[in-house]
Amino acid sequence: MTKTLALALALAGATLAPAQAGGAVKAPPARAAAKPFLWENATVYFLLTDRFNNANPANDLAYGRKADAAPQRGYMGGDLAGITAKIRDGYFDRLGVNVIWLTPPVEQIHAGTDEGTGLSYGFHGYWARDWSSVDANLGTEQDMRDFVASAHAHGIRVLLDVVMNQTGPVTGQDPVWPADWVRTEPQCSYKDVATTVECTLVKNLPDVRTESETPVALPPALVEKWRAEGRYQREVAELDAFFARTGYPRTPRYHLIKWHTDWIRKYGVDGFRADTVKHVEPASWKALKTVASATYEEWKRANPGKVPAAQAFFMTAEAYGYNIAGGPLFTYDGGEQVNYFDNGFDSMINFGLKYDARQDYETLFSKYSGLLQGAFKGRSVLNYLSSHDDEQPFDAARSKPFESANKLLLAPGAAQIYYGDETARRLDVADALGDARLRSYMNWDELARNAARDGYRIADVQRHWAKLGLFRQAHVAVGAGVHQQLQAQPYVFKRTYEQNGISDKVVVALDLPAGEAHVIDLGGVFADGQRVRDGYSGARAVVRHGKARFPAGYSIVLVGRD
Repeated sequence: MTKTLALALALAGATLAPAQAGGAVKAPPARAAAKPFLWENATVYFLLTDRFNNANPANDLAYGRKADAAPQRGYMGGDLAGITAKIRDGYFDRLGVNVIWLTPPVEQIHAGTDEGTGLSYGFHGYWARDWSSVDANLGTEQDMRDFVASAHAHGIRVLLDVVMNQTGPVTGQDPVWPADWVRTEPQCSYKDVATTVECTLVKNLPDVRTESETPVALPPALVEKWRAEGRYQREVAELDAFFARTGYPRTPRYHLIKWHTDWIRKYGVDGFRADTVKHVEPASWKALKTVASATYEEWKRANPGKVPAAQAFFMTAEAYGYNIAGGPLFTYDGGEQVNYFDNGFDSMINFGLKYDARQDYETLFSKYSGLLQGAFKGRSVLNYLSSHDDEQPFDAARSKPFESANKLLLAPGAAQIYYGDETARRLDVADALGDARLRSYMNWDELARNAARDGYRIADVQRHWAKLGLFRQAHVAVGAGVHQQLQAQPYVFKRTYEQNGISDKVVVALDLPAGEAHVIDLGGVFADGQRVRDGYSGARAVVRHGKARFPAGYSIVLVGRD
């Protein structure tokens, strides 16, 4: 099994800028010395491209799409160039983000469809029409290249969302693929593996026959499309070369693997977030990882210096409902278990934190550390508190944005920030239905005017998330280290990481009385005479008699070596 630990050196943002009006363009912050990067400690920023930042209004409605969708279910203008602008502005550097998870940028169905919640378009990226094209609503191939190159230049990895399970819905403009490619029934009943894998997720969402061993011809609609675009010969030649080189049969599975790994070959994406993993047989994921890893090594050889040479291709799995408490195995309805770590994945998305975050800090942190240092040793999970399709987030009303940051960014494991977590973007849009409530446009306007809400201001929330994020980025021990409580009240803990030539130690104190100076007992983590720095206030101190003194003004102290 591929080891989950991927050591790499990344240039990280060194300074914390104040919140800026609407994320106004500024020069990127100065770069710090290179720091170790571990996927186990990654801070992943997950965004829906169409909902984040609009840099090119000219591409807001491509392919004849219209602004006639139900609330929050149509295209809103965000694009790849908009993300790139925020990277170059230093927005992600100031948050301590070192991975961007991008929703699928592939060309979506052109028309809208009604799933029972009003007319919807494929702005989210999960309704593919052509896996080999960048959707024109999001930009061009050059926009994709610029995005990845800019991310890499800032020490940020790109985690691309990939879909193997389904095509987009069938509409009057988007025909169904041939029957040897997809099934249109039965709908999944989730009684066992077969009724979860060999079925459609919902009505009118054709399921790709990734399990099929029968070679297939290209779908006529795709052939017609490629001919009209003048690239049919090139695409066929590339497919011929792929199948000749690999020896794989021309089944649906391997066509999709070729198209997905082309995003590595062409652009250099660093990993995949795999969608609807439990709805696809594990063998397909394992095959995808094999080809993806080889393609990534080829890309690195052709692009020396763009990413660290030691960095391996990474995959994390979205197996809906998976909880870290269940250990490394995923259990299907019906009882059958699958180890996705043995089938291509380095990480699993943990759906459990939104429940565990209701617990006190020590219960949460000690539980996660025990699991990650035990049953998960050498593996990782990606924690989150809100997402694009979880209609029961930890804090839908955004009444606890500071506590949310503490529990997500200080919990052992990798952390996924959902766009706008750091600006308390609302997750309960009143006029929307279902998961559309979670997908409002990024609230740059509230940040620009530093809006007040429920006893806090948006810029203060963002600064808090940024300070924790930068501390995470600077110290791999936060997410990957061994946790130990040092003091119950006020709450103080340490994290230590000693592996693979990396030594990192931190001490964190929470819920301190903000009006008093803080004398923190460091529990022997730092030696007398050693200089330490509080990542929250920026204050420096010298350890004396095992303790460090920091000034009043904040209720949190983040201690690391200066």
